[in-house]
Amino acid sequence: MQHNQFLKTSLLVISLVTLAACSSTSETEEVIEDNQGSSSSGSSASTTSAVSSGGQLTQEEIRAQNALRQTVFYFDFDVAEFKPADRDTLTYHARDLAANPGNRLRLEGHADERGTREYNLALGERRANGIMNYFIVNGASRSQIEVVSYGEERPSQSGQTEQAYTRNRRVEVVAR
Repeated sequence: MQHNQFLKTSLLVISLVTLAACSSTSETEEVIEDNQGSSSSGSSASTTSAVSSGGQLTQEEIRAQNALRQTVFYFDFDVAEFKPADRDTLTYHARDLAANPGNRLRLEGHADERGTREYNLALGERRANGIMNYFIVNGASRSQIEVVSYGEERPSQSGQTEQAYTRNRRVEVVAR
């Protein structure tokens, strides 16, 4: 178990050092551009490997970096379960927490303005707790995660349109 965690941490450190050390070359940009549109499905065990001798990131490392950039997850109306399409991205977040026990984050749950204040606070909390539980099942520690619900109090977009409602039903992952 410790060896596996050491391996994951080493891979992440190597990736970050390589990314920082690489100058902006057309080869690296082409690899990133080619992989930004690729699907995030697939077995991480079969695609994870060390940085190639050319200093380029593997497809799995690029997918992980892109996934970790996504920090807002949207929900359907009156639903506390995250969308199946977000599962892979949330898995990358959980693995990152597991590989970095010193990292802490806050999950901020939100709801649109429909419903009572109390109901929306509870719904935002259920949404954030659902993501927290997924993180824990996938290797993160409970002590790394704080859950806060703002309900309808901090809308991302004001207005009473379906677009505004959709943008406000969310959980934000915030590094602490």
